[in-house]
Amino acid sequence: MTVYIDPPTWPGHGMLWSHLVSDVSFEELHTFARSIGCPTRAFERDHYDVPAHRYEDAVRAGAVEIGSKELVRRLTEAGLRRRKHGGGR
Repeated sequence: MTVYIDPPTWPGHGMLWSHLVSDVSFEELHTFARSIGCPTRAFERDHYDVPAHRYEDAVRAGAVEIGSKELVRRLTEAGLRRRKHGGGR
């Protein structure tokens, strides 16, 4: 199982966030996210939003640290990228 996380540099709701993804399947991603206590509401289209204070928890549990551009590249190449459609969040 390989799950990836980018640095917590994405602002929102007064905090910084990381993105947690799998390049294998959503099943793998959901299983990992549950194992570290990510709530299902943190899942958005193709990734989990992880607050900065939980970043190290994800890494300790086995998430591989990669840059944001590499994360998107792996997600896209795996065919798991789901883009926003029409308007914001």
